[in-house]
Amino acid sequence: MKQDTHTPAGNTSRRKILLAAGGAAVAVSIPKTSLAAKSARAAPSRTVGSTISAKDGAKLFYKDWGNGRPVIFSHGWPLTSDAWDSQMLFLSSNGYRVIAHDRRGHGRSDQPSGGNDMNTYADDLAAVIESLDLDGVTLVGHSAGGGEVARYVGRHGVGRVSKIVLISSVPPRMLKAADNPEAAPIEAFDGLRAGLSADRSSFFKGLAMPFFGFNRPNAKVQQGMIDAFWAQGMQGSIRAQFECIKAFSETDFTADLKKMSVPTLIVHGDDDQIVPIGISSTKSAKLAPKVTFKVYQGAPHGLCVTMADRLNADLLAFLKG
Repeated sequence: MKQDTHTPAGNTSRRKILLAAGGAAVAVSIPKTSLAAKSARAAPSRTVGSTISAKDGAKLFYKDWGNGRPVIFSHGWPLTSDAWDSQMLFLSSNGYRVIAHDRRGHGRSDQPSGGNDMNTYADDLAAVIESLDLDGVTLVGHSAGGGEVARYVGRHGVGRVSKIVLISSVPPRMLKAADNPEAAPIEAFDGLRAGLSADRSSFFKGLAMPFFGFNRPNAKVQQGMIDAFWAQGMQGSIRAQFECIKAFSETDFTADLKKMSVPTLIVHGDDDQIVPIGISSTKSAKLAPKVTFKVYQGAPHGLCVTMADRLNADLLAFLKG
């Protein structure tokens, strides 16, 4: 394992409090002004607003832009493929084909009453890859989406996969147990379920604050990010979002990580208040066989948005490497 910076010790008491008020998610990013010129020259979209059928018939909305080697993005809870706006715009403007789907029960995909578990999420991702007949794919997952990517490898292998990227991701296991004593207690996730059930709209607005690190001293709050986060969350099914909490918190991805036999980049912020680095990526980096581990100092959970330029550059370098 290669690591390019230190990993500080976590703050257990703060971790528990914030996990009770927040969840594993990603938020929409706003295209950077510096990309305007490149986006004008980007390859045309192949498909926008199309759907793919999952094994149970659920329709999965997906985007498919650009040309070149394929990169597939899996978003976090409780949002949509729009969470990857910055990364998809940047990479499609730099010679890659980028694909992202809305997880079942989220965004513009169908809202079936079942299948809101990691095995089905992984099979849905396989349906996207197989329907588009993709090979040499780079899988990129953020937060709960990182769990989806890991479980895809565990269930479907790496035959179609060339590289993997896990960003602020939930593996190996979020829930505290006898064999995982430093992780988050069940009360933290019960708090998520309670907040979601009582007043979903207000809950998402509050969740955005620690997600982006806007609750930190001297943080510059950007209302547009909060609004986009809220809008994406409110598109989804409350039932699917409720059940997804169990999926991303209780699933054990240890065996899946050990099967990641392709080059893997793990990125995590050391001020992640939603999925603390010490109970997640620090452990994952020791389990996956071919890992480069990058720690972003001071970065929050939503670093795909708040540190989009740095992340995009790291993604491009990893893809070219």
